[in-house]
Amino acid sequence: MEEKFLLTERQEKVCTIILNRPERRNALSPLMLLQLVETLTKLKDDEEVCCLVIRGAGDKAFSSGYDISDIPTNLTPEQAAALKARSPFQDVLETLLDFPYPVIAMLNGHAFGAGCDLALTCDIRIAAEHTQMGLPPAKLGIIYQPDGIQRLINIVGLANAKEIFFTGRSYGALQAKDMGLIHYIQPPDQLAPFTYDLAQEISANAPLSLKGMKLIFNKCLKYQKLDPEDTREIEALRLQAFNSEDLKEGQRAFKEKRKPVFKGR
Repeated sequence: MEEKFLLTERQEKVCTIILNRPERRNALSPLMLLQLVETLTKLKDDEEVCCLVIRGAGDKAFSSGYDISDIPTNLTPEQAAALKARSPFQDVLETLLDFPYPVIAMLNGHAFGAGCDLALTCDIRIAAEHTQMGLPPAKLGIIYQPDGIQRLINIVGLANAKEIFFTGRSYGALQAKDMGLIHYIQPPDQLAPFTYDLAQEISANAPLSLKGMKLIFNKCLKYQKLDPEDTREIEALRLQAFNSEDLKEGQRAFKEKRKPVFKGR
């Protein structure tokens, strides 16, 4: 029997997708990501859904990020090309960006790394008071995807984006709101009622208006593309990082809960 890494709930025109790995703080595994793409693709054509809510199971985490044990190392050029072409996480983000109606991230706990990026890809973010957010690739030895960096710049501005990526820090809900990472903060017992009141308010609006404005927002952002030469340079650097000793050290340090000792190679 296939494990259900995702759960779905429906309430009138609002659909909820629940990341269902509470024992791993809803870490994103390849199978979960594949299931998420399939679910989003099906819902995309469901005319009865005018607002989507994504949250994590339990009350500890929205998502702790990509499962650290699944980050590839020692990639061959062929593997790197395949990863670049069909990254399951990139597939999820693209499918989510193309979802025709507004998407709300209900942050019922920590959102780190890929989990944070997943939340940032949603249109609106509502967080419980105990939420922490962060993007720690620099602490692991990873060079982040350009699209993810651009997404963060669009949301929090260049200065805040640089601090977030260069330091790899975690930010509490209040500081995250000040930076623009989240829209609203709620006590834990008010998070769901507040989120679903907003979702119902949105879903009661004219579907064609919602769909049209979402499309316009996406079209306006599509001009932010790198030229081919810049893309090749960035991908070469990312491949170098994926094959580095520093990435292996970053993974070991993460698992051993210690500070990594990077050597720049």
